Amino acid sequence: MKQAFIGSVLLALSQGAAAQTGREPAPIIDMHVHAYETDERWKFHVPNPATGMPLLETTEADHMRATFAALKRYNIVKAVVNNDSGGNLAVARRWQAAWPERVIVGAGFDSASNAPDLAALRAAVQRHEVGVLGEIGAQYEGLTLADPQFEPYLALAEELDLPVGVHTGLGPPTAPYEGSQRFRTRFGNPQLIEDVLIRHPKLRLYLMHAGWPYLAETKAILTVYPQVYADLAVIDWIIPREEFHEYLRALMRAGFGKQLMFGSDQMVWTDAIGRAIEGIESADFLSPIQKRDIFYNNAARFLRIESSTDAKSK
Repeated sequence: MKQAFIGSVLLALSQGAAAQTGREPAPIIDMHVHAYETDERWKFHVPNPATGMPLLETTEADHMRATFAALKRYNIVKAVVNNDSGGNLAVARRWQAAWPERVIVGAGFDSASNAPDLAALRAAVQRHEVGVLGEIGAQYEGLTLADPQFEPYLALAEELDLPVGVHTGLGPPTAPYEGSQRFRTRFGNPQLIEDVLIRHPKLRLYLMHAGWPYLAETKAILTVYPQVYADLAVIDWIIPREEFHEYLRALMRAGFGKQLMFGSDQMVWTDAIGRAIEGIESADFLSPIQKRDIFYNNAARFLRIESSTDAKSK
């Protein structure tokens, strides 16, 4: 069953590659992709909230094929694929097995109750099966990353030099009423992770969603702790474009062009990947070099990816 599942994905990729013509676009690293074994949104064909595009995928295999096709189309050479929040790494590992050259497994969880076993996580990192600790969605459980229950995982990440991605800023409308009763907007404030950075000065950490709408607090963290980076995931397609550009412009104006990374946070809507890319491309206040930094160079440096590709020259 597993071999047939992977084989069908590879066949779709090979067909997509054969159909592709013209010059390949410059490489992109997507720091924020999701994989699911099952999802209620598939059942109800929930449309993309930003575009209204209908949701066609109904299974994990459908979702993976559509996501991989988008990675190929936009030349996304690396993608951090977060497992579902249940702490089960099997889903993201299947994606990695299907396309090991591009998929980096993210070990995501919301609290210690659904976190992966610590010893198993250590072993998976040492076998290069997990490349990121995240998405850590503590906010959805009414927690912050500074809560003591995350300490063993943060200590392990610092010890193994494992990058950590933490959910900051926004959540979906009506989240506290529907499925995330403990969610509170205040727990998305990036300043609430400051004690973590003091305890773990060697931690490689990135703020998912760039802390929006906490602009001043995000600036404070990125200034005082230059080892902290931020991804622009979801805000680059789901909020009004003018609002996103205003937020991005403010971060660039404050001097954080080397700490910002592209992310799509495509969830179940794979059309969001292209829209997220367009969100950066349409920012006419960014120079070509600044766009290359956001799309590739900053993430390559943060993840310590060695590449013979000079992304700046593309």
